Amino acid sequence: MGLGCGNPTALADLREGEIVLDLGSGAGVDVFLAANKVGSKGHVFGIDMTEEMVKRANKIAKKYGYENVEFKLGEIENLPLGDNSVDVIISNCVINLSPDKLRTYREAYRVLKPGGRILISDLVTEGKLPESIRKNFEAWAGCVAGALEKKEYLDTIKKAGFRDVKIISQNTFHEPELNDTLAGKITSVKVKANKS
Repeated sequence: MGLGCGNPTALADLREGEIVLDLGSGAGVDVFLAANKVGSKGHVFGIDMTEEMVKRANKIAKKYGYENVEFKLGEIENLPLGDNSVDVIISNCVINLSPDKLRTYREAYRVLKPGGRILISDLVTEGKLPESIRKNFEAWAGCVAGALEKKEYLDTIKKAGFRDVKIISQNTFHEPELNDTLAGKITSVKVKANKS
């Protein structure tokens, strides 16, 4: 419900009145943070692939009186929104779970208005991960197995059409819990890019 690898709303420079989309919104934490920033003239969509999370997020929105949010059931590779419909896309450690990251970024590009921007917090690798990790269910659940190598990740965003793709902050994990195989190979990045 609250898992993630960053706080994209803190870095997205959200402005009053903007329309925001959160990819993989879960119970809605980042959606509610964004809703407070865009105000009553703005609107925030949350997309999640699990019906349970969408229901939970809607229940929280109703309980706390959020009228500028909307949660939709859907996959990030096939967004249930129209072309050129949002100003900003945020996502917190979700895209690395997608089996088709290029399609995900192409969908993000499609729904963004011209001049729109993305701010993504995600995990990438520094070098290749062993195949045993890539096929490990727990590593997938921990957002590690699906992570791309950092350069490949950035190239995928560019291939989808985005420009000015840059890492605005990063943190490489050296915790012993990652074991010797992974220590120093997993990096949390915050990536910002723009649509022409």
